[in-house]
Amino acid sequence: MLKERARLVDRSLKLFDLALLALAFPVAYWLRDGVLTGKLRPDNLYPIATYWPLLAASLLVWQAASRMSGVYVAYRTLGLGTEILRLARAFVLLALVVAAGHFVWAGREGERISRLFFGLYYASAFALMVANRAVMRSAARAARRRGFNTRAFAVVGSGELAESALEAVRGHAEWGYTFAGWILEEGGRAPSGAPVLGRLAELGEILERHVVDEVVFAVPRERLEDVESAVALCEEQGVGAKVLLHFFPARISRLEIGELEGIPVLQLSTAPTDEGRLVAKRAFDLAVSSLVLALGSPLLLGIALAIKLDSRGPVLFKQRRVGLNGREFWMWKFRSMVHDAEVRRAALEGHNEMDGPVFKMARDPRVTRVGRFLRKTSLDEFPQFWNVLVGQMSVVGPRPPIPDEVRRYQRWQRRRLSVKPGLTCLWQVQGRNELDFAQWMALDLHYIDTWSLWGDLKIFLQTIPAVLLGRGAR
Repeated sequence: MLKERARLVDRSLKLFDLALLALAFPVAYWLRDGVLTGKLRPDNLYPIATYWPLLAASLLVWQAASRMSGVYVAYRTLGLGTEILRLARAFVLLALVVAAGHFVWAGREGERISRLFFGLYYASAFALMVANRAVMRSAARAARRRGFNTRAFAVVGSGELAESALEAVRGHAEWGYTFAGWILEEGGRAPSGAPVLGRLAELGEILERHVVDEVVFAVPRERLEDVESAVALCEEQGVGAKVLLHFFPARISRLEIGELEGIPVLQLSTAPTDEGRLVAKRAFDLAVSSLVLALGSPLLLGIALAIKLDSRGPVLFKQRRVGLNGREFWMWKFRSMVHDAEVRRAALEGHNEMDGPVFKMARDPRVTRVGRFLRKTSLDEFPQFWNVLVGQMSVVGPRPPIPDEVRRYQRWQRRRLSVKPGLTCLWQVQGRNELDFAQWMALDLHYIDTWSLWGDLKIFLQTIPAVLLGRGAR
């Protein structure tokens, strides 16, 4: 019954969001053509029928953008801020996809949509959906305070873990959970005065006698085998079961439930695993690398000519680098040093200005005249957009180290290889070579632990002034 109600609410919310997305269209048209014409913009829009393809594309793309951003997951135990953040993420993805599609279509058909109308449309739709969520949450909380739409739960266990679980739920009255009582393990005792429904061995009869929507199993890992049949009883009677996964003392990894050929799997991962967001990251990489290589080709040819006229040797320099989880690849750069720079490095090891396994030198005598300019402006890195295009690197991610550096890593430092390496990361925008190796590692691990699409976009935008000003470049 509860599952059917949840599915009904989910479908209703999806349909209502589509209705709000459609309602925002004439609202935005009225704001742009009726309110703002003559104030911010003197010109009127085309008739509204001209823009129907934008509405149709938005309704279609929203299906994928909302799914990839996790908009319609259960929010009973999550805050409004989380819901708004996921909505915002979905709208950013929606706007990028529709804008890219319109750019291609407009280039062929010669039609342009007002950018102000475009922005007003998505801003209006976002505001309507946020307002709808706020109203729905207020109504749900009011109903739960009056005893409606609540769920009764029982806790299996009697130790500190079980009591912590109960206190956590009781601390959020807005979730609408009511405590039915304890179900005790063999030899367990409930806190003084707490309701006891019975023993775990009597679970079948307990579920028949009492109203229980969910059973929370808060038992130590050595007792998991004892509750296997109890979980099966819950499944048999259609009662929800939750098993607390507090037996792995993970301080960094995220715990997720996956599936392996129908077998449930507990996954522990420190790296991002959300397929939808990773696909969006790859789409961003493809778009940026393709654009840079296509539009920047005259500049790249000019740089190649300058390198060839300045010093003897090839235009491009390739070097083995270490990528995702230790995979090695050839990374490309414009040559900024003399052609035998690698041979000369051994004689300069005593001048290394970085601690750790990295070699950096402020006035490296191997750098050519053109190379000094390329390094200062980071133009020597531009061929790496090819590495991004073919999937060996990403636009944003920890810089790829050379194999010799990785061999000298401490074990914990290898975690920076758990994501695809990138052209720029926090290190680039917060000092580059002015930071020591320990700070560099700390920034890379912080990036991995807090990764988000919005974070990648902020780093990418912050990289532009950092490159133009040449902060920390050598």
